[in-house]
Amino acid sequence: MELTLPKENILKQLIKQLSNFFEITDEDIRVLRSCIDEVLNKCEYNFEHSDNKYYKSLMGGKKFDLSHSVQYMIFLYYLSNLLYRQGGYKGLCDKVYYLNKIMNGVDLFYAIELPPVFGAEHPLGSVMGRAKYGEGFFFYQGCTVGGTRKGEQLYYPQIGKNVKMYANSSILGKCDIGDNVQIGAGCIVKNQDIPSDSIVFGQSPNLIIKKYDTI
Repeated sequence: MELTLPKENILKQLIKQLSNFFEITDEDIRVLRSCIDEVLNKCEYNFEHSDNKYYKSLMGGKKFDLSHSVQYMIFLYYLSNLLYRQGGYKGLCDKVYYLNKIMNGVDLFYAIELPPVFGAEHPLGSVMGRAKYGEGFFFYQGCTVGGTRKGEQLYYPQIGKNVKMYANSSILGKCDIGDNVQIGAGCIVKNQDIPSDSIVFGQSPNLIIKKYDTI
């Protein structure tokens, strides 16, 4: 993968951004340095599966451009998630997660498990909460994934492969979303299952669900 900045400069820029908002220690810098290769490898795998023309390098491969906000959003999510999974770095992964909100206007909590391949377009104002996410998940602006509560029980969605959420749509609670589903703009799916190969409009419980071959 082509880097528009050398790896050391990516790290320097990240540290500078974090330092503008938070207290960053020498130990924090050491940990960030130890993670950078694995995070870039995750980004490379993700970008290789994207058909976004802005991800392509002049040499025909993929590139990582820090000035591309969605790429940087993905980078910061993978970094915060890696720190969380390694354990012992809660303070630092909190800061990286917060930096992602500051820089890109999204809420991708480090404890959620987004898949190795996911993407977004203009994702401002989107909140990806606890759920099981399938490969190829994609979302636009103002989207929400989250839970519902019944008594003391919390319910979260299960989202299949290649699900796309259009602007201002939501998936909430006990939902089983099939593969290759498109959640239409402004749609709210709440405690309701959606079959594979469907496009969905409206709001639960009065959803309009169409199979692709009927559109």
